[in-house]
Amino acid sequence: MRQHRSALLALLLSLGTVVAAAPPSPAESPVPALERDAHPLRTTEPQGNVDDLRPVGRMVKDARVVGLGEATHSSHEFFAMKHRVFRYLVEEKGFRSFALEGSWSTGLRLNDYVLHGKGDPRRIMREEFQSIYSWWNNTDYLNLLTWMRSYNSRHPHDPVQFMGDDFGYAGPELYDRVTGHVAKAHPTLLPRFAELYRGLRPTTGVDAHVNGYLKRPLAERKEIADRTGRALDLLKRQRPGAGTAREAGEAHAWAVQHATAIDQTARGYAFDFDDPQQAAAGMRYRDAVMADNVAWWQQHTGDKVMLSAHDGHVALRTYDPKHYPKVQGSFLRDKLGARYVSISMTFDRGSFNATGADGRVRAHTVGPAKPGSNEYTLDRVRHRDYVLDLRTAPPAARAWLATARTTRSIGTEYPGPGTEFQIALARSHDIVVHLHQVGAARLLAAPSPAGK
Repeated sequence: MRQHRSALLALLLSLGTVVAAAPPSPAESPVPALERDAHPLRTTEPQGNVDDLRPVGRMVKDARVVGLGEATHSSHEFFAMKHRVFRYLVEEKGFRSFALEGSWSTGLRLNDYVLHGKGDPRRIMREEFQSIYSWWNNTDYLNLLTWMRSYNSRHPHDPVQFMGDDFGYAGPELYDRVTGHVAKAHPTLLPRFAELYRGLRPTTGVDAHVNGYLKRPLAERKEIADRTGRALDLLKRQRPGAGTAREAGEAHAWAVQHATAIDQTARGYAFDFDDPQQAAAGMRYRDAVMADNVAWWQQHTGDKVMLSAHDGHVALRTYDPKHYPKVQGSFLRDKLGARYVSISMTFDRGSFNATGADGRVRAHTVGPAKPGSNEYTLDRVRHRDYVLDLRTAPPAARAWLATARTTRSIGTEYPGPGTEFQIALARSHDIVVHLHQVGAARLLAAPSPAGK
């Protein structure tokens, strides 16, 4: 059980590291064509003028969801750039929600802070960003959350929101919100929900709860998923409770979504992760869930959403068909068409936090990208940092962009499992942000071994 538990936790946030192939000959170099269409970036830091991001605004057009990726899970410039792009999209393009590859219940707690100033963001992050989500407990996301709270203090009638789209942990708030709704709208059903949810509401921290849950036998985890599914079906069959039609319908819709999130967690952990085919099916299920939750949030709130995840999750096609048969970005493109836009962030050299072979978390550094890789050619463009629309690149660059080449995609372990990803940039993403150099993010607490 320990072996599959470790493999599962690694798969949930890891996408491996790659090596490079042979470089194109000088006569075939796409660099001059890329350079003509590249838009330089003034900085990756979120403060100050954001006029250099206006090309990004033109590129995303009327998108309802923009997926902004990262080539590592713990580099400062990637996190800071997400804050910067989100700020621009909020101020200039009417975006109002930030979605993170984190648990739905975590998103609810952080959204209460962003909207109402409820709680201490450092404490919420410390309590919620554990286990597979430890990497998000960093100064850059703290800065983002405090900026969002400040924005809402200035714009109380047009607020921004924060959501978590993943299923890794169903916090006690979810159970309380569902049973609280049932107690108010359908009190005779409360004993039935108490029976179906018995023993499931977490009573410990995230690390202890997730690790303890994964020690349960597979048959028990499947039985739990059966119970959460029955609770969800029962709630769906009910009519909205008392009150105006709008208020009752809204309360019912949110309760159903919270019950859905509880069920997603149970079902997400009910795969046999000792079976490679089942493990792959579990990863496909996870990406489908994340896409479903983002799409539900966007449609229900009406907000335009910026989605933060790894490059491999926001991509339009999978980097790794064996382990990730279909990814979140692909599901979102199916749901939203061109109203979903995928942005990759690449880098030439620099540092990132990751768990090493000895099980310790530390900063790792990689040198310049090797000849033949996507990053090697992207870094030949004269701009240090820049953004490029892959859909409208000059003809001289299109064949290069449409050809698969090895590309860095670093997850939470380094060195990774040795997977080599062959990525055709123009087939995988709509836009690329290339950064010359990145540095390791400042973590507020060291990720635990379970967060590998």
